[in-house]
Amino acid sequence: MKALQGNQETKKNTAKAYTDDVFEKVKARSPHEPEFLQAVKEIIDSLTPVFEKHPKYMDFGVLERLVEPERFISFRVPWVDDLGNVQVNRGFRVQFNNALGPYKGGIRFHPSVNNSIVKFLGFEQIFKNSLTGQPIGGAKGGSDFDPKGKSELEVMRFAQSFMTELSKHIGPDTDVPAGDIGVGAREIGFMFGQYKKLNGGFEAGVLTGKGLEYGGSLTRTEATGYGVVYLMKEMLQDKGLDFNGRTVVISGSGNVSIYAIEKAQQLGAKVVACSDSDGFIVDTDGIKLDTVKKLKETGDERISEYVTEHPNAHYSEDCTGIWEIPCEIALPCATQNELDDASARQLIANNVIAVGEGANMPSTEEAIDVFLENDILFAPGKAANAGGVAVSALEMAQNSGKISWTFEEVDVKLQEIMKEIYQKSMNAAEEYGTSGNLVIGANIAGFLKVADAMIAQGVV
Repeated sequence: MKALQGNQETKKNTAKAYTDDVFEKVKARSPHEPEFLQAVKEIIDSLTPVFEKHPKYMDFGVLERLVEPERFISFRVPWVDDLGNVQVNRGFRVQFNNALGPYKGGIRFHPSVNNSIVKFLGFEQIFKNSLTGQPIGGAKGGSDFDPKGKSELEVMRFAQSFMTELSKHIGPDTDVPAGDIGVGAREIGFMFGQYKKLNGGFEAGVLTGKGLEYGGSLTRTEATGYGVVYLMKEMLQDKGLDFNGRTVVISGSGNVSIYAIEKAQQLGAKVVACSDSDGFIVDTDGIKLDTVKKLKETGDERISEYVTEHPNAHYSEDCTGIWEIPCEIALPCATQNELDDASARQLIANNVIAVGEGANMPSTEEAIDVFLENDILFAPGKAANAGGVAVSALEMAQNSGKISWTFEEVDVKLQEIMKEIYQKSMNAAEEYGTSGNLVIGANIAGFLKVADAMIAQGVV
């Protein structure tokens, strides 16, 4: 028995030394990329029990290959503003891994976009896409261009210039971008039109998130927001709980937040707060979604305008203060690292029971530790916000077959995918000795499928 225990301890030490060594090499290569390093560390720390149980993944160098992008593309994006001045932005595309299918991941237009942001998003996308069960690899892209305050013609000229370069690197069976922060149906339309012009044909499957008139999928707009609520519904049901009658706080007020609010309200919850980058609103009677949609979907108004129509609501500057609002369920749906350990403790002090990440890596590592140490139900972004890319893959399938499914058909498929993601993640956590830990379970479940495909395809 002592010999067996000693052998198990040796395997564990070997696996831990391996993951530590890989992470040190990543740090040495990418010392100035904090978001990317944060994402890599969070994944690697979860995988020690996998390497302990299956040394073959170490033997085949799977992790060393996973943390290095297959391709990183950086390019200049020149465009002309409405005053006739030449402007120049940077464009990026990281094609991280295509072991499971064509590269797949959104395009983000935001001033914060840089190498680190794009790489962290692309790395997370590998595992998120794997969890969906769809045949798609991991990628991400974007630019430090800010569409806010720009005219429609300026956005069009920029998007066309961006696609002129990006078109050389994408295709329906190569890399299929979608939208992300700052890139909605308008921007996708401009990019699709430019791609069509450059390539001389109508390849609907080259982009997802398209308008319904030219190959888009019903439910795609709602998918990420609905998806996070569907996964949280499964998590709550496992504990004999549900959304009905619960007080919910949802950060952000873009597509993800809007449709998370909508679905949570449909399930009987009272959503009392949402935000944008300037501040947040609290409406103790429940957020009036029609007003938020009018402000954010049909215009570019700030969330502060909500109180003009609903004077009983309250607006506060500094969006991080939203986590001080008492709630039972918190859904961070805005941006990375918006919820830190102090906010996590405040939520717990206010009796939160569950947290689900609707954005990409919205909770810091310290915040996640606080939630897990206090037995808060916690759903990480790579599981909880996978609904958007899942429906993007369904859009690809419809484009390939030249068919169109109804809203209800896609919604049913989305619910099944989110249910399967939850079950796969929970099963992996159980199998590898961390029962109930959805963070570790999602990382392991996502990793195993990609790793097995990589081994099957050889060292490429």
